[in-house]
Amino acid sequence: MDMRRKAVRDVLLQINTVILGKERLTLEVMAALLVGGHVLLEDMPGVGKTTLAIAFAKLLGLDWKRVQFTPDVLPSDLTGFSIYHRELGRFVYQPGAVFCNLLLADEINRTSPKTQSALLEVMEERQVTVEGETRRLPEPFFVIATQNPAGAVGTQLLPPAQMDRFMICTAIGYPDFESECEMAKGANSARRVDALSPQMDAKTLCAIRQEVEAVFVHDSIARYAVRLVEATRQSSQLETGASPRGTLSLVRMAKAVAWLQGNAFVAPADVAEQFLPCINHRVQLSVRAHMENLDRETVLKQILESTPRPKLRDKAQA
Repeated sequence: MDMRRKAVRDVLLQINTVILGKERLTLEVMAALLVGGHVLLEDMPGVGKTTLAIAFAKLLGLDWKRVQFTPDVLPSDLTGFSIYHRELGRFVYQPGAVFCNLLLADEINRTSPKTQSALLEVMEERQVTVEGETRRLPEPFFVIATQNPAGAVGTQLLPPAQMDRFMICTAIGYPDFESECEMAKGANSARRVDALSPQMDAKTLCAIRQEVEAVFVHDSIARYAVRLVEATRQSSQLETGASPRGTLSLVRMAKAVAWLQGNAFVAPADVAEQFLPCINHRVQLSVRAHMENLDRETVLKQILESTPRPKLRDKAQA
């Protein structure tokens, strides 16, 4: 095992001592960060969304900032603004909260649409434009956002354009019985987070991203990913299917998972496992699905089961 992969696995081991019983979730978040993707955590308050984000920031050795999104947060709080300095006799730009490696956007769906829209350029282009001047953000740059369930007091839906910029959307969920028993016996996650120390740095993370990009994707695997996404656009149970950005995110996540497993190529199972977290937030249910009391996860699972999966032994013949 090379040193970089070992460092990533050490990060996951320590994360799993803070967020108990959620190994698959932490693997998905880690995979998204390895390919420079943004992560949206949607769940009930109190299940550890913020704790998870802070733990990743500390273990990855990144410069991070946290913004609690409330209705009074302004776009300039994120992107920055210019202030007049009397001593200098000119306006001086003051960087906003997004000038960091990892931005923790806490309860992102509580702020105004105007402030949310300020994140669109930031998340896609890794830059901000203020007063006609464009400024690049540090590399790497990620957003880990948390949001309360839709319909909760004081929340509003994120626009589809912003949802589409998150590589994955996932939920922590309640802990299993044994994990919650461990918490009840006195395991203090806040203290454990404070004790975390960096296992790598931004330079190492950028180098890992280059290795992940080199993971091989066979034509049959690429076609499988496209068929899955295309099926979301053709389903009568979905009003809106996933965009091509969803296809790219699915393939990149599959490459990251393959790299974490020590493989030099993407397997069909890698694509299938990442289909739900990559696509779930990019589709909208149709009226028919609502009438049949279906949810997005059920519809996507049906698509996954009905789409033929390529076989590894057939890759050389494809």
